[in-house]
Amino acid sequence: MKTKIIDGRAMAAGVRERVAKLVATLKDRHGITPGLAVVLVGDNPASRIYIRNKGKATKAAGMNSFEHRFDASLSEGDLLKLIDQLNKDQTVNGILVQLPLPDHIDDAKVISAISPDKDVDGFHVINAGLLATGGDGLVPCTPLGCLLMLKKYAGKLSGKNAFVIGRSNIVGKPMAQLLLKESCTVTIGHSKTRDLRAECLRADIIVTAVGVAHLVKGDMIKAGAVIIDVGQNVILAPEKGEGKTRLVGDVDFEAALGVASAITPVPGGVGPMTIACLLKNTLTATLKQHGIPERELV
Repeated sequence: MKTKIIDGRAMAAGVRERVAKLVATLKDRHGITPGLAVVLVGDNPASRIYIRNKGKATKAAGMNSFEHRFDASLSEGDLLKLIDQLNKDQTVNGILVQLPLPDHIDDAKVISAISPDKDVDGFHVINAGLLATGGDGLVPCTPLGCLLMLKKYAGKLSGKNAFVIGRSNIVGKPMAQLLLKESCTVTIGHSKTRDLRAECLRADIIVTAVGVAHLVKGDMIKAGAVIIDVGQNVILAPEKGEGKTRLVGDVDFEAALGVASAITPVPGGVGPMTIACLLKNTLTATLKQHGIPERELV
């Protein structure tokens, strides 16, 4: 079997292009420019790069980008005051607070302070509840990107067995809810799952997001399964030289080739779709706040 390599960069480019076209139409017809506010507390190098990339993508899509950067000493109270201001700012349609936050700040308290209507990360308990009950809330970006890839590469999802490895609030749980909404039969695996191999072999779809390098081996994959690998793990790469590293997923990619019908690479798979879906969510939030159906812009 020839395995299709899912090109997340190409798919993300398509999502960003569509969002940019809809944003241009929104500006032209309604005079509205979506605005995304991103808040970074601390000096985490990876977070800095991520924030910079988000800002570039936001501007490239024709949206306004508002960046708020603070050192790690910012108090929880001051951060909550900023969020309150952003909630009230009509030029800001989406709010994203980059996680993790410094230890003295309660992540849950900060997330719950963001207006659910502006929660473009989809982490607020109201949005999580809407997703769990089949409602229409904002969905976490990474699971949304995974679903878009599955719809393209796994065909009709209804009735398929889907195995989600990982139970985080950011990926695992919302991913399972999205697949249930598509009428998949969903199983969630985690560190306490007794026979991970058996569960994998039953699955037509595997989405893994646990951060364990090469957890899923080739002999754990059902022939023809579609695999979405969210894991990002740094391992030693002696072939590159002493002390060199490389990024790999939770799935043994090379072993999956020829068994899976389609698989996302790491890097270049799910990652680019996350930022693209952040832009998609910002547009969705803007339209909802103004009572404009997306179909009016198409």
